[in-house]
Amino acid sequence: MNSIQSILTALIIVLAVPTGYMLAYLCRDELVLGRKWFRYLLILSFVLLAGFFFFGFYEISLTFLFIFIVVIVSYIKSRDKKLANKRI
Repeated sequence: MNSIQSILTALIIVLAVPTGYMLAYLCRDELVLGRKWFRYLLILSFVLLAGFFFFGFYEISLTFLFIFIVVIVSYIKSRDKKLANKRI
């Protein structure tokens, strides 16, 4: 992996955090109801991340890392009383 590819990979993974915040903000009326599904997505994305990384499919594992980070940020924001209880 060359340096430009490493920088782009890190940048894309860092962009998962604002994406999770934006998803939580745009779907704030469904955060509490979807908390159960967030847990399922966390488990599924982590298992697939580990599996694809173990078998050498690094690009696909980075995709599941992105999904894992987005879901964990949204799950954390679903516990935020100020954000989760607001209606649009």
